[in-house]
Amino acid sequence: MQTTSLALHTDKYQINMMYAHWVNGTHKRKAVFEAYFRKLPFGNGYAVFAGLERIVNYISQLRFTMEDIKYLSKQEENYDPVFLEELLQFSFQGTIHSMKEGALVFPDEPLIRVEGSIMETQLVETAILNFMNYQTLIATKASRIKQVASQDTLLEFGTRRAQEADAAIWGARASYVAGFHATSNMLAGERFGIPTAGTHAHSWVQSFMSEQEAFDVYAKVLPDQVTLLVDTFDTLNSGVPHAIKTAKKLESQGKKMNAIRLDSGDLAYLSIQARQMLDDAGLDYVKIVASNDLDENTIFNLKAQGARIDTWGVGTQLITASDQPSLGGVYKLVEREVDGAMLPTIKISANPEKVSTPGKKEVFRIIDPKHGKAIADYICYPGEEQPLQGGPLKLFNPLHPYLKKTVTRYEAVNMLEPIFVNGRKVYELPTLDEIRSYHREQMDLFWPEYLRKLNPEIYRVNISPAAWNMKQKLIAEHVQSTEE
Repeated sequence: MQTTSLALHTDKYQINMMYAHWVNGTHKRKAVFEAYFRKLPFGNGYAVFAGLERIVNYISQLRFTMEDIKYLSKQEENYDPVFLEELLQFSFQGTIHSMKEGALVFPDEPLIRVEGSIMETQLVETAILNFMNYQTLIATKASRIKQVASQDTLLEFGTRRAQEADAAIWGARASYVAGFHATSNMLAGERFGIPTAGTHAHSWVQSFMSEQEAFDVYAKVLPDQVTLLVDTFDTLNSGVPHAIKTAKKLESQGKKMNAIRLDSGDLAYLSIQARQMLDDAGLDYVKIVASNDLDENTIFNLKAQGARIDTWGVGTQLITASDQPSLGGVYKLVEREVDGAMLPTIKISANPEKVSTPGKKEVFRIIDPKHGKAIADYICYPGEEQPLQGGPLKLFNPLHPYLKKTVTRYEAVNMLEPIFVNGRKVYELPTLDEIRSYHREQMDLFWPEYLRKLNPEIYRVNISPAAWNMKQKLIAEHVQSTEE
């Protein structure tokens, strides 16, 4: 029997490490992990954080069922039955801080911070990364599309090409967070309250004796929701003329056709010609919808060619993030309990970009009060007085410390919200519309140079001198220990 629990939505090595800690008697030691990504996707200047709602639901319901325990008891590791019995009593008792959904986020800054026993913080790693990585990736892709079609209507059409049902549903939600207007997925509409939209397929036209009959019947059944797919046979010589006839019949009934849809061919040329034909027929109110493997690059190029398209149905390229199918977010131990005290820890790597920044950290967005725009993100330890106390703030590039500046007048906004404290949920999940509004506010907070699709300006992510010095200290200690 398949379990409905998500407790085993994890990698096996997490269970093995939990078990090893349990056998070793170290499973209750405290630990702090941080989730972040190292490189922006799609060559973009920012990412859009998403996935928190699913993470909150996962943590809230995190329990091992009897089916889970029976499955674990059959593993080749032969876990001690006493350990498995303890798992039956498990519930998350840790503390989680997170960025808010819809926030603009950047490389190497903590998006989620998890504190608790080493056993529970280890268990939740895989699921948190799974939810965060996918939804942040899709929200970022959707935001890029929104950037090149900011005045148009955007429809998410990706369900049939998504990697299974969960990807379709949560991908639709992530797209809506970033500014899409509707989805074709009815389950996403029901579950999240996202507006739904749809037309008809080529098979509808093919199932009638003529294209005209197909259009007329559809309009008769749904007279207030008529969008006709006009490219089943010949877009300009058949589809558009027949759609015009149907539109005229609707007008005689006091109704108006919504739109026609183009799904193949030269979309720029066809939309220009179709617009002219509709206008000449006195149907200037009829919109043009386009689909067919669209993404931000295709839409950008179509606009450059003068395409007369009002609504974009974006499917495969969005829901699969086809040009970059993974965000690459990671989850790293930054602090651990040693003899009752919490000590920062570092991951060393031969790849400099993979060397972690030790210690539990906060992220502040530094805002210029004169222009109301973000200057930089500032990563520091919770006990540091700046930037909350004001005063000169030194900003330097952690990879190139000679690149530095000092700001004196600024506002500092703490970006990490408490979500769970000692196992208790303290965060009220916002509505989806509230998340969309927050995302729009975040976009307005940044200069256009950071948001553009091509060659965006690099936004500053700085660490405090204390965090920088601790990182250098631990690196030096590691180097010294390897030389001895």
